[in-house]
Amino acid sequence: QVQLVESGGGLVQPGGSLRLSCAASGFTFSDYVMRWYRRTPGKERELVAIITNAGGTNYADSVKGRFTISRDNAKNTMYLQMYSLKPEDTAVYYCNAVHYYYSNYDYWGQGTQVTVSS
Repeated sequence: QVQLVESGGGLVQPGGSLRLSCAASGFTFSDYVMRWYRRTPGKERELVAIITNAGGTNYADSVKGRFTISRDNAKNTMYLQMYSLKPEDTAVYYCNAVHYYYSNYDYWGQGTQVTVSS
């Protein structure tokens, strides 16, 4: 059974930090390109960061220099380290896994809420 389970969200003050985790099971994690998305009510879903199966990374301009995506294939887990958080980072954060070759293998987590507020 395929599962992606996000954790680590919560309430943090502006300027604070959080680390999100995405624990994967039921598929060969190392064969998948992993992404973090976020969604705010009334806005379109935004791609935040991507890490390929080979370890290459890319970021949305809005988070570049503040967020770091990483993965631990031995633990079947992806991370998003977030620094210098801003109120506009408030959203539900979702992890996504897509096979590096067979793109129809596409899985989503249930999301974790991040709220940045004083």
